Amino acid sequence: MTSTSAGETADEICQDCGYEPELQRSLNGFQIFAVAFASVSVVIGIFATYDDLLRSSGPVGIWLFPVVGVGQLLVALVYAQFAARIPLSGGSYAWASLTAGPRVGWVFGWLAFVSAVAGPATIDNALASQCLMPLLGMADDETTARVITVALLASQCLLAVAATRIVGWVNSLSVTVEIGILFVLGIAFAAVVVLTGDGQPQNLVSEGVAGGSAGYFAVGGGLMGAAIMGLTTLVGFESAANMSEEAKNATRTVPRAIIGSVVASTGLGFVFLVVLTIAVKDVPAASASDAPVAEVLRQQFGAGWEKPLLAVVTIAFYGAALVAMASTSRYVFAMARDGRFPGHRIMQRVNPRTRTPIPATVLVLAVGTLLMIVLPGAALLQLIATTTILGLTIYGLTVLLYLRKRRALPRGDGGFDLGRVDRPVAVVALLWMIAALFVVLVSSTTLASLLIVAVLLAIGVVHFLYMHFYDPAALEHDDGTDVLVT
Repeated sequence: MTSTSAGETADEICQDCGYEPELQRSLNGFQIFAVAFASVSVVIGIFATYDDLLRSSGPVGIWLFPVVGVGQLLVALVYAQFAARIPLSGGSYAWASLTAGPRVGWVFGWLAFVSAVAGPATIDNALASQCLMPLLGMADDETTARVITVALLASQCLLAVAATRIVGWVNSLSVTVEIGILFVLGIAFAAVVVLTGDGQPQNLVSEGVAGGSAGYFAVGGGLMGAAIMGLTTLVGFESAANMSEEAKNATRTVPRAIIGSVVASTGLGFVFLVVLTIAVKDVPAASASDAPVAEVLRQQFGAGWEKPLLAVVTIAFYGAALVAMASTSRYVFAMARDGRFPGHRIMQRVNPRTRTPIPATVLVLAVGTLLMIVLPGAALLQLIATTTILGLTIYGLTVLLYLRKRRALPRGDGGFDLGRVDRPVAVVALLWMIAALFVVLVSSTTLASLLIVAVLLAIGVVHFLYMHFYDPAALEHDDGTDVLVT
């Protein structure tokens, strides 16, 4: 067993694992944190799911948000353990390939790719339809929203391939704005409640419009469904690990970014939810609204606040989609340089001037554009549910991988290390992931979303079989395995 010391640079670890560093290390500690925080994007999560929570469980469901946060923090700690020891692009794909072998690594990589590739398009589609079009006074039209979505994707692709430093700048702005939204709105709601005495603290224990509904406390019922807010929001922190080869001092900054993004998102998000819920004057009206946060603004401050809110939320959406595109392209790049992704000879290329994986990034743009052309609205919603299932599956498999291979990993001297508590943390994290997957499957999954999962996996199986029979070298021993496993 080897160790990763504080004096060993991430580039040296990269070379030890058999890769020549090609990507530019331009992201400082705050910028790599911004990548993780923007990918989680607690503002988007709350704005997008608060109405569902009010309808399924009532306001009392917000208390499940910090519960989910604790569970996700356990998973993030395991990811931080890996990131401090194997700071490579592709995150879980690279970790699995180097510790469990190329075939297992390919499974991780393909699942991670298909769970992430639709992310930029779905975020941008929500940005177009829920923010930009209302902000610009445009009539609700699905075709127009999809055209705007493709334009947004193209702009983000240009930024992502121009320089990783630009991604860092944009995401730093996005995160600053997002945190500002939580603080400003939270303080505004708290101030008006305190000064006017018009708060409704009883909302915190109210079942709202869901009160008395059949099966409220049953498995898959309304109260359990409230956990979906946290399970669809407090995800994406692994984006920092995906961009490890572009982070400065990666063995330190990436683990801190992973953990910090979950802690900050859970804490800020829950405080905002409490203040927001107390500020709701009319629970039925907020529950009936597709934009309940804007509805609460109108209840407390009157008309005229919706457009300023949409303007700042637009920045958060844009930053989240940009980092989703950059992060997904790193899965493609990492698999392609190992010869394990379709068209790998092209997808592994890094532009020598910008030092970014341009073909891999353009592929994410192409997939997003294709989704906007061929998928009807209902199928797009099902795709979002599908990616949630796949994302949680990857988390669970990564935690299981850690439990199986933890003794074979290099020691994390000088970076991040859970020490003797790593095994109990990972065991509880695995149990949490099993519970989280159960909640999602019984609360929000339909036959259509399961069929989409099956099709995506089938495409992967076909590619795997092609490699097995026609390119077996791609599934053979990894150069860096001997460095990690003794």
